[in-house]
Amino acid sequence: MLLVFLESAITLALRFDPTLRKLAYPLAERGTVVCIRTYIPHVQFYATFGYRGVLLDDRLPIGKTTPDMTVNAYSFQLISAITTHSSSSIESLQIRGNHQDVHDFKEFLMRLGVAGVIQNLLGKIKGKPAPDPEQKAKKQEDHKAKIAEQSARIDELTLQNHKLTTALAELQGKQKSTFIALVVVGIIALIAIIMNFF
Repeated sequence: MLLVFLESAITLALRFDPTLRKLAYPLAERGTVVCIRTYIPHVQFYATFGYRGVLLDDRLPIGKTTPDMTVNAYSFQLISAITTHSSSSIESLQIRGNHQDVHDFKEFLMRLGVAGVIQNLLGKIKGKPAPDPEQKAKKQEDHKAKIAEQSARIDELTLQNHKLTTALAELQGKQKSTFIALVVVGIIALIAIIMNFF
């Protein structure tokens, strides 16, 4: 029952943490099998890395006669390694096997720790990490360039607006002059018609 819970927790962690997936990939690619033995209480189980996740079982997988790696530790050491997210806790575990497998497994454990999962969740909640000074300077330069571009565009639009306002005033003046001229011509035509009949 406990193995099922641990397997589900690891699967969830792998699903939501891309860095953890990258660390598990070399182990999964090699089909690494890890025998984990704890003392007080004595428990032995096997962790098989595959492309679908990490399978925990009380027996070796079919086709394997020996595990690729063996981890020996007291229960409290294993719990400490998983919960504290510290390299010293992971180094206190007795891990035997191929050098590359051991290195990859330690990196995986380091990220898998509860603190690593919490750090990943906080990163998801907070969003992007804080930018470094170089990124800040680049971002400020980009903002300054955008502001200068927008300022030039505003100046151009202001000039166009001024030209259009002037053209509108000229058209209104011409319209007024044309209206006055039409009124005068209309009055003259009316006077001419009246004088023609009398």
